[in-house]
Amino acid sequence: MHFRPYLLLAELTYQCPLHCPYCSNPAGVSAGHELSTADWQRVLRQVASLGVLHVGFSGGEPLQRQDLDQLVAAARGACLYSNLITSAVGLNRRRAEQLKAAGLDAVQISFQSDEAGLADKIAGTHAHAKKLEMALLIRALGFPLTMNVVLHRANIGRLEQLIGLAEKLEAERLELANTQYYGWAFRNRAALLPTRAQIEQALEVTAAARQRLPRKIDILLVAPN
Repeated sequence: MHFRPYLLLAELTYQCPLHCPYCSNPAGVSAGHELSTADWQRVLRQVASLGVLHVGFSGGEPLQRQDLDQLVAAARGACLYSNLITSAVGLNRRRAEQLKAAGLDAVQISFQSDEAGLADKIAGTHAHAKKLEMALLIRALGFPLTMNVVLHRANIGRLEQLIGLAEKLEAERLELANTQYYGWAFRNRAALLPTRAQIEQALEVTAAARQRLPRKIDILLVAPN
């Protein structure tokens, strides 16, 4: 049986203004190990020729790349559907409009929690208010919005409130992904691992929300093994 790739996750940089303890960035790797603009443009053309249909611009924080609009334009030129996977730190109206003009199709914003105190503590910086502001801007500009939350011991108990936040922000999709234990998450696993009871409760809350919001929000829960 022949399989072809359909999605490219383009990790453009390891640089990021947040300091999340579950970060998948390789521990101990410094910034600067990045492909050039021309290299990424070549990669986008090559993957399109292989049959890839969708590119997710990720990091680190992809907004740290000053050439992001050029890469989005290259994706559009290669007929790739493009999604910006971002913390929204570094985004503003001017840049969002530039990315839309370059051909960006959708935006995914990460949230650490539903309320500022816990969210900013997890992120290691004051970012929650900015995320809320940019989520509203993204919707106002007509982008499809995905809200992403990495779940762990500190925030998994607030799943009902997180789903409520996704409703308030009018997100089309909510991704609830339990922490994957590599990079910094592996180093911090003792503090991040949820209890079995927390996981079971999360499954129940998610199932109830899917029944309540069948045509409003697409809710994806990635449960741990």
